[in-house]
Amino acid sequence: MNIKKENEDLGKQVNNLVKLPAITYLKYFFTIAFFAGCMAVQAQDVNYIKGKKYILEDISVLGNTSFGDQTIVSYSGLRKGNEITIPGEDIANAIKKLWNSKLFSDIEVYVTKIEDDKAFLQIQLSDLPQLNDIKINGVKKGKVEGIVNDNKLKKGTKVTENLITTTKNHLVKKYKKDGYYNTKVHINTIDIKDSIQTARVNMVVNIDKGEKVKIKDIVFSGNDVLSDKRLRKAMKSTKKINRLRILKRSKYIDSAYQADLGHIVDTYKENGYRDARILSDSLVVNNDKTISLYIDVTEGDQYTFGDIKFIGNTVYSNEYLSRLLRIRKGDTYNGVLLQKRIADPSKPDAFDITNEYQNNGYLFSSINPVEVSADNNVIDMEIRISEGKPAYFNTVSVVGNDKTNDHVIYRELRTRPGQLYSKANVVRTVRELGQLGFFDAQEISPDFKNANPMEGTIDMEYSVKETGSSQIELQGGYGGGGFIGTLGLSFNNFSIKDIFKKEAYKPIPMGDGQKLALRLQASRFFQTYSFSFSEPWMGGKRPVQFSTSISHTKQFTYGANFQPDRSRSFNITGITFGLAKRLTVPDDFFTLSQAISYQRYDLNNYNTGLFSFGDGHSNNLSYTVGLSRNNTNVDPIFPTGGSKFSITGKFSLPYSLFNGVDYEQLSDEYDAAQQQAANAESTLSPEYIAANEKITEIDQKRFNWLEFYKINFKGEWYTEITKNLVLRPLVEFGFLGAYNQDRGVIPFERFFVGGDGLGNYSLDGREAIQLRGYPNQSLTPLDETTGRASNDGGTIYNKYSLELRYPITLKASAKIYALAFLEAGGSYDSFRDFSPFNVNRSAGLGIRIFMPAFGLLGIDFGHGFDPVPGKTTKHGWETHFIIGQQF
Repeated sequence: MNIKKENEDLGKQVNNLVKLPAITYLKYFFTIAFFAGCMAVQAQDVNYIKGKKYILEDISVLGNTSFGDQTIVSYSGLRKGNEITIPGEDIANAIKKLWNSKLFSDIEVYVTKIEDDKAFLQIQLSDLPQLNDIKINGVKKGKVEGIVNDNKLKKGTKVTENLITTTKNHLVKKYKKDGYYNTKVHINTIDIKDSIQTARVNMVVNIDKGEKVKIKDIVFSGNDVLSDKRLRKAMKSTKKINRLRILKRSKYIDSAYQADLGHIVDTYKENGYRDARILSDSLVVNNDKTISLYIDVTEGDQYTFGDIKFIGNTVYSNEYLSRLLRIRKGDTYNGVLLQKRIADPSKPDAFDITNEYQNNGYLFSSINPVEVSADNNVIDMEIRISEGKPAYFNTVSVVGNDKTNDHVIYRELRTRPGQLYSKANVVRTVRELGQLGFFDAQEISPDFKNANPMEGTIDMEYSVKETGSSQIELQGGYGGGGFIGTLGLSFNNFSIKDIFKKEAYKPIPMGDGQKLALRLQASRFFQTYSFSFSEPWMGGKRPVQFSTSISHTKQFTYGANFQPDRSRSFNITGITFGLAKRLTVPDDFFTLSQAISYQRYDLNNYNTGLFSFGDGHSNNLSYTVGLSRNNTNVDPIFPTGGSKFSITGKFSLPYSLFNGVDYEQLSDEYDAAQQQAANAESTLSPEYIAANEKITEIDQKRFNWLEFYKINFKGEWYTEITKNLVLRPLVEFGFLGAYNQDRGVIPFERFFVGGDGLGNYSLDGREAIQLRGYPNQSLTPLDETTGRASNDGGTIYNKYSLELRYPITLKASAKIYALAFLEAGGSYDSFRDFSPFNVNRSAGLGIRIFMPAFGLLGIDFGHGFDPVPGKTTKHGWETHFIIGQQF
């Protein structure tokens, strides 16, 4: 046996011990007293003289232990040949050392024999059992590892009463902080009987968290100036039971409560009571298992601002800094507001004095408010400013981009070497990198390197984490009488210049920030093919986006036995070229976009009622111009602030001004033909057939080249109400008009409101407007003839939406957020029928999941409070599956 090695192991385990709790020391001293006082009893058959010194002749060891006898004796401190007193400190110290090792239990020392001046001792003990396995019940699997690590419950740990007690206390305290005030923890150990000599046990930890305790009441004392109601309102997260409250719960969470105590003091400071304090607070558990909070405050006197002087400022004048501070002599003292006006940590782009300095190069500046006098409750302030030297960027670098080429990133940077430091430019750079969609927006961080206040230089390093920027859409399903298959490929960080380089396919050429999309959708009744490409920096020097797209759609009608009738078809072929330029005026959040598009509509015996004619063709050559502004915060999937606005106009040429067609006469002929058809005895009569042929002939002249203009507006705002809880109001409006009223509004390009907003295969350039809680494209104007919803869509629509979002996770692998919504909207035939508040209303809940490989997925449960056109009862619940919709 290696005694030296055993001694070293024993010593290391003792040296690694933490201090014992008081209860353990009491147990130890009780044990020492027992041995010191009762030694004679344990050795009652041995005659010795109390207090006499003896030579220790021999020490033996007895008991269930894996340590060798000599190891235990050596560690006890007792040495053969040493002089000891019985009873005395030598034996007491030996017991203490062995006990403190936390390796043994049932430590006993016996005097086995006395021969003249020689004493023989025996140490009897047992090893503490080692932890073999642990099972934790009552918590989620993902929480088990944390509990094991926090309490050091690894395999091989010595299981002591102290370990069990501290583990139990830790868990109870932990869950109390989370609001589970009735937590119960039971810990059992089970001895293992096997061939291994070492004592081992399995541990079972049963945790019953119970329900989170609710706050029955919050009682204040000492408050005369501010009412109980005002102070309760100041507590942002700690609320008493109120069944009418929805967003804020009444469950007690200790960390939130402690923060709210600070909010109470801040509320007093905001009202001039700078000396306000929390004298004491207590928690009382009620008989109904709720709790009551008692908070005692002292308010002090109200103060006002006196003279406010700026000291040390040379860059900005006192007058200019006073305008930034926006606090005047005689104003009620507000310490919270004062600090925010100097530096607001909650808003990186706040309009405060610190940002004014830092946005103009003074990175190393410091600004400190100091009270210099408080006589007669009037506080005179000095704002002491150390400006330092202006800072310039020495080097600017980006790390973490393995796929995206450097030039794609560096062209978006607002900070460049040699440029004067600006905090606003750093914040804007983080936003621009997040908006690219190639990186995890939550992981982008600007890191300051090698800051040198003496030389006025700084190195800046942006750390990014790439995410999958390509998506694949592969779907199959049964619908519309047959199988529908979809294959879509979207490459959002494509590199077209490497398309012929074999080594670039990993699995596709990537890194230049271009977008390439291919999509094929087919069933027995239709096929859709599309291709699109965009280059965000055409020429590589300016943010001018070039885009192009080509598409072709073929649709067949239903024939006998629900089979496609290929002799009756409707084809659309289209091509679009667009340019979008980032503007600098009014600011560089604005984008001006322009596009030229052409669509060819071919109808072959396609008399479905969708259009006013079933044979012939139409041509749609149009110019689209749009002005948009987007300053939403970093993450495009889950913005927490900012807004998006866009207004677009789509215009065709005014053909009726120069094509020589008398549309007034055509309109009269059209009305006469419709009247003839209405007066016909049947649809098979010669009069009806002739009238229908006349209508088709007139429609071909009216719609050979489509003539129209269309205006769209959309605005949405993002506001973070509390941390991560985001409110998004939205307003939309659209209008389709005609230059020549005799020619009329075209049957294409119309608005179809209702449902999930996914157009699927739009045959006629229609716009599908989302309004959850109703069937897809169901909210169309009533047909005056039939009294039912028409198939033609509306020429005007409006929509209002209020959405509340909360993230479940914003990790790069999957971003998930829940939402609740209120929506209202409708579509109309003309301004004569338009009423902005005559709308269909809905409300509901939903969830969104964004995975880089598949795009946005989601499901909504909406309740329509109004009937769809042509019905008399409210629609009720509708489920919507969202695939690939824009966020």
